Order: sequence, then structure tokens, then C-alpha cells
Amino acid sequence: MAIGSGLGAQIGIAAETTYGTYVAPTKFPEFTKESLVLKKTTAQSSGIAAGRLMALSSRRVVTQREAMGAIELEVANKGMGVLLQALMGTTVTPVQQGATAAYLQTHTLADTWGKSLTIQKGVPLTTGTVTDKTFVGCKIVSAEFSCEVGGMLTATFEVDGKDCDETKTLAVASYSTMSPFHFGQMGLKTGSFGAETALDGVRKVSVKIERPQATDRFYANQSALKAEPISNDLVKISGSLEMDYVATTVDDLHTSDGATSMVWEFLGPIIAATHAETFRIKLPAIKVDDAPPKVEGFDVVRPQFNFTALYDGTNQVAIEYMSTDVSL
Repeated sequence: MAIGSGLGAQIGIAAETTYGTYVAPTKFPEFTKESLVLKKTTAQSSGIAAGRLMALSSRRVVTQREAMGAIELEVANKGMGVLLQALMGTTVTPVQQGATAAYLQTHTLADTWGKSLTIQKGVPLTTGTVTDKTFVGCKIVSAEFSCEVGGMLTATFEVDGKDCDETKTLAVASYSTMSPFHFGQMGLKTGSFGAETALDGVRKVSVKIERPQATDRFYANQSALKAEPISNDLVKISGSLEMDYVATTVDDLHTSDGATSMVWEFLGPIIAATHAETFRIKLPAIKVDDAPPKVEGFDVVRPQFNFTALYDGTNQVAIEYMSTDVSL
């Protein structure tokens, strides 16, 4: 029996071969919060029956079913590949670095068609029995990464799903030894693409990647369930830099509306040779939108610069992930 509280909860994930078709979970990320729920649309008959004062229970029907919610977690040095692939869209095979135990995943921006997940959560009753809620056809519609002074690198993945099935067998969770990326490993560089240099004074960074999709594809002959969402707008990437005003580098970009490449990375322990555990977001072109420095008292001037990432015409946005994972 599990502990009858959130201490006994679990999340399991697997990549699907066919949208909405269950695959038994094989990855079990350690999460901090989740909000995955079944959403149903109902219709109630408004037919008149002589003397009836209330709507009849038997004349209420479910016309649509779908799922939605989010998973919040700390970005770890293992097991993140399946989520990153569903977010970015490229089919990725980890590449072994030399003859070492280090494997590099390069997730470049691509269409997410065919990239769906089965996400199963175990929710404990107070008795210690863990109930199963399995969400199929899960598409990641956005993800936000954030890290600040003294903190972990965290991520929130927003999910749109096809349905929730409560008849599956709850997978047995297994956990390998994982370590979270954190502020002490964080670096941020700006400059020309491929020749970025360290930017001083950075205290907090956030990057949000949005994948707009038509999530309302409900058709006849689908038993009230949706067809796989289709990308229906440009990818939107935005973020912010909170920093001490140690130089005018970012402020000047705001004034000129010039573009710069940005590399946000976390370098952990060495896996082998020169290959370190790595989480890296590469944005070939960002432009600073607002929030130039303001003096608001005696303290150090500490502006927050909001930015938008754009296509530089040549290089794609990418997330690089170095770990010991030989597969996603």
C-alpha cells in the first residue's frame, strides 16, 4: 500500500506511436505539481413534459471529452528527452560522444505532428490505494523554463489531451538516481551566433515556448473525441532576464531594437572526458521588448528585460541535452 497522500503519487510517461493509442509508461519523472484533468462537455434536454419541474437525469448526454492540465517539475540530468521531443517536434536519437557514457540529444524546432504522449498519474486515496488516471493523446502546447538566484531549473509543461482512461493498470514506478540542474550551474551568453560571450549580472532567466495548435478538431464518427491537433500559428518564444545593471549591453539592444543570439545553459558534473551533463537552450535571435532600467530607491538598479525570440533566417532554435540516457 502507498502513503495516503501526495507522497504516494506518481507520474508515468511514454511516447505514443499513434495519436491517442495507449502505450505503457516507461519514464517516471519526479514532479512537484500536476493539474491534469478530464474535461467533459454535456448537453441537457430542454424537452417539456406535463407536470415535470426539473430536468430529467436520463436526458443529459456527454457530447465531447478531452483532457488538459500541466506538469511542473525540476529539470533533471536524466529522463527529460521524451518531454523535450514532444515540445520541440524533431525525432531525436541520442548520439554517443566518442566511446564514452555521454549521449547528446539535439532537439531542434519542428512541427509536432505525430508527437503525442501517454501520461498516467497515480492519485492516492487516504486509504493508501492509488487510483489510476491515464491520459492519452497528450500534446505539449507550451513549456516554460525558469531559474533564479539560489534556485533549481524548473519547467512547466502545458498539456492538451484526447481522453482520460481509468481502466488501465497503474504502472510500477521506477526511479534512477537523478540530480536537478540549478543556479550554481547556470550560464548565459549573448552575441553573434556561434560566438556568444558571457553576460554579466544575470540573476534570473525564464524562457517560454508556445506551440499553438487547433485543439478543437471534434468531428462526426469520432465518439465525442478529438482528432490530433494541428499547428495553426507561428511558434511563439518569449522570456525575461532579471539582472543587476552592471553594463548597458542589454539596455542598448532595447534602444536600438537590435538582435542578438542568446545561449542559456546549465553545465553539471563531467560524465566522461570533456562531456558534462548539460541542458542548453539556443535562441539564434532575440529582441528586447521593454523594461529599460529605472531607479526606484537606494538599492542596486535591477531591471527586468523582456524579450521575444525570432528566426534569424538561417539557424533554428534548439534545446541540447547531454546525459547518460542511451534512448529517450
